Amino acid sequence: MEFITKETKLQQKILALIPAYNESGHIHDVVKRTREFLPVLVVDDGSTDQTAVQAEEAGATVIRQRPNQGKGAALIQGFQYAVAQGYDAVVMLDADGQHDPNEIPALVKSFIHTGADLVVGKRDFSKMPIIRRCSNTIGRFMLSWAMGNEIPDNQSGYRLLSSRLVQEMIKSRERGFEFEVEMIVVCLKQGWKLAWVPIQTIYADEKSHIRPLHHVIHYFRIVWKARRTMRE
Repeated sequence: MEFITKETKLQQKILALIPAYNESGHIHDVVKRTREFLPVLVVDDGSTDQTAVQAEEAGATVIRQRPNQGKGAALIQGFQYAVAQGYDAVVMLDADGQHDPNEIPALVKSFIHTGADLVVGKRDFSKMPIIRRCSNTIGRFMLSWAMGNEIPDNQSGYRLLSSRLVQEMIKSRERGFEFEVEMIVVCLKQGWKLAWVPIQTIYADEKSHIRPLHHVIHYFRIVWKARRTMRE
């Protein structure tokens, strides 16, 4: 399937990858809307509901990962599939409806025009619930300090990766949310280009799978790891 917009028909093979855990209430609509632009792979990360069934009914290819292993592990499964199928890039988006599939063309256009290996959807922190606004702001400042570069949004899950970054990330040992932070570290360490595209900041009835204490501990760990990596 080729990427098609009203203005452009592109020859790159680009895959939409959606990791999902117990998202039967949203996944059908997310897949259906995403398939207007790209072929879709859903990695069902040990869901106990009808996530996989709903995704297949909406037209996605589905990989069932058992048991639940975390978002990073699900993304690695998807990246391995993308490499095996010869995709040139992968667009990641969440299964809970926080990412508008209509913004896929903006990420792809940035990828083409800037040559970036990582294009990240930049959210408007002022439109987040207060607790998430604070945590994301603190996290952004911490990672920017660790990297020695301004990082506008380090935890947005809406992003596009080139095939060479996908192949690098398959080697990662991170399996949780830290996997997405490590993408930025790997890209900058390799001297590859990052780009940022403004996206909508959407919060509705989605349920967070983050465990606060676990998140804080491991975020400090990944920030310190990033600091060491950039000094090597």
